[in-house]
Amino acid sequence: MEHNIYIYIACMAGITYLIRVLPLTLIRRDIKNKTVRSFLFYVPYVTLAVMTFPAILTATNSMISALAALVVAIVLAFLGKKLFTVAVSACAVVFITELILYPPEFITNIL
Repeated sequence: MEHNIYIYIACMAGITYLIRVLPLTLIRRDIKNKTVRSFLFYVPYVTLAVMTFPAILTATNSMISALAALVVAIVLAFLGKKLFTVAVSACAVVFITELILYPPEFITNIL
């Protein structure tokens, strides 16, 4: 049995098109249900979180440094700090944690 890549591409294009067009054609009036409106409001945020969370945990050499930076970022964001401050602080925590866990050659020679 031979696999035809063009059939796969056509199926993916059709499904993607239907997912985007069906809501526009089937729902012509405003959504008044509070539950559905709040669900649709949070969909982009949840999608972004689902895509970035695994990348946060696997972007460093150690899970410990990734978790430490994640905790610091969550605390600073909860305290209302600006995005730049949160990002720089998380990067600094990763740098310091990995410097402690995996010291460079010249530091190990001094110690």
